[in-house]
Amino acid sequence: MSPRTTPARAGLAAVAALALTLTACSGGSDDGDGSSGLDNRTGAMEDYGVGDQFTATEPLTFSMLFSDHPNYPSKSDWLLWSEITERTGVTVEPTLVPMSDYEQKRSLLIGAGDAPTLIAKTYPGQEEAFVSSGAILPVSDYVELMPHYQAKVAEWGLEDNIDQLRQADGKYYVLPGLHEAPWQDYSIAMRTDVLADLGLDVPTSWDEFRDTLEAVQEANPGEYPFSDRFSDGYPAGSFLNVAALGFGTSAGWGYDNATWDDDAGEFVATATTPEYRALVEYVHDLVADGLMDPESFTQDDDTAIQKFVTGRSAAISANAQSVVNDYEPGLAANDPEATVAKIPFPCGDAGCVLNPVSQLENGLMINADAADSPDFVAMMQFVDWLFYSDEGQEFVKWGVEGTTFDKADDGTRTLAADVDFVGLNPGAPKHLQKDFGFSGGNVAYGGTTDLLWSTFSDAEIAFQESIADYDMIDLAPPAPLDELEVEQITLIDTTLRDAVSQGTVQFILGQRDLSEWDAFVADLESKGATQYVDIVNGARERYVAENG
Repeated sequence: MSPRTTPARAGLAAVAALALTLTACSGGSDDGDGSSGLDNRTGAMEDYGVGDQFTATEPLTFSMLFSDHPNYPSKSDWLLWSEITERTGVTVEPTLVPMSDYEQKRSLLIGAGDAPTLIAKTYPGQEEAFVSSGAILPVSDYVELMPHYQAKVAEWGLEDNIDQLRQADGKYYVLPGLHEAPWQDYSIAMRTDVLADLGLDVPTSWDEFRDTLEAVQEANPGEYPFSDRFSDGYPAGSFLNVAALGFGTSAGWGYDNATWDDDAGEFVATATTPEYRALVEYVHDLVADGLMDPESFTQDDDTAIQKFVTGRSAAISANAQSVVNDYEPGLAANDPEATVAKIPFPCGDAGCVLNPVSQLENGLMINADAADSPDFVAMMQFVDWLFYSDEGQEFVKWGVEGTTFDKADDGTRTLAADVDFVGLNPGAPKHLQKDFGFSGGNVAYGGTTDLLWSTFSDAEIAFQESIADYDMIDLAPPAPLDELEVEQITLIDTTLRDAVSQGTVQFILGQRDLSEWDAFVADLESKGATQYVDIVNGARERYVAENG
């Protein structure tokens, strides 16, 4: 999962996209507009259903906006591209944009009317900025053309998650990646050899995490046991996001300006709640007591990694790939006896909980002009197969059986001996992403839990199994905003977020005394916190009045 607040978790996006509780995937289009009778069926299959391989009845070409990753830049001779054509009869023409510039370039292209047909690497919520212009397709009108997508939404019980994508017109405009089950990727990694040497159990709660840091500090005076990374875009964004769930709030990458208060029956300003203050006080105490490096909120990733792999710290934020790619090699070079693993997702006062929005991933938008193309139906069938069929999802993740991987009779997949990926075949001369184009971030997200886990290490599988029985927090109730409300909230959102981020870090680092909390809350209210939640609550009341 991407480190960003995968916009179904982000503030403005999450609020603006809160659902109309309508049926997401019926046998026809959401509006009953008869899209099944579309005439633009050039290249389309007449009988295309679940389990079918999409193959265009004549050669087709579709353009795709493609986020080009610096670690595995796109190549024209990737097997990914030629095999897509071989299997489907479709040639994909990627418009390559450096990952660092992707969001800005995407906005410019859409605004100028020059966007490719398929707009990949789009997180739920990012489509909001383009809805009112009519530049992107209301894909919910056409999901009847996508049998694999519909089947997975129904089978995996994702209707409520999909409904969160709907705008005030009842439609949704992004096709998300779909996971069979919630996937918590980010947590805290710890030096498990250090814990073992000190006779410490792996912590399972935030209280235990603090106790463990204290024991490590006592054994290593003068060093910070926890020195963190992932501050790009939001100071300590991953750690605060991870910790917030256990405290019953949102913060960091996942911060949302509005939180549903079930007891009060209304949305409240997140950063003004007791739960948010409790989180801030917890992290403040870690820093004040020398358990967390204050540079965690400003240092770059490389600096934090070096502290961890050289033994200057024993804990750092992590996802599955960072453990394999960033930590294990460095530790092996410095201390061959060192071991590292993600700790179970820590529990807190709110319990042992996960966020169900993690079942949605980045997906794609479609240029609205596509609906007028003669091959529109074929394009939707192609997207359905590539992004949502079991066969397509395995293909974009693992590649070509017999070339990049082998598959046993029991379904177990094994990389070819000369291909490496996430350290599965260290030292192999070829790389699944760099040399073949598979397991990239543009089309490789989503699928069954079996497929998701298929490239996990034993340690990562153990982590996932440790949280398999966690409870899911409740999704917020629907409060879809109309166009005017979106404009009003947009004017408030950034200023309010910046004030929350700045104040949070000041309190944590002791630059501002916690006795000034009430003044902090008053400042947020002056910057629009009350107006923000009033707008959302008004949208909620309107929805209830209209829909019951």
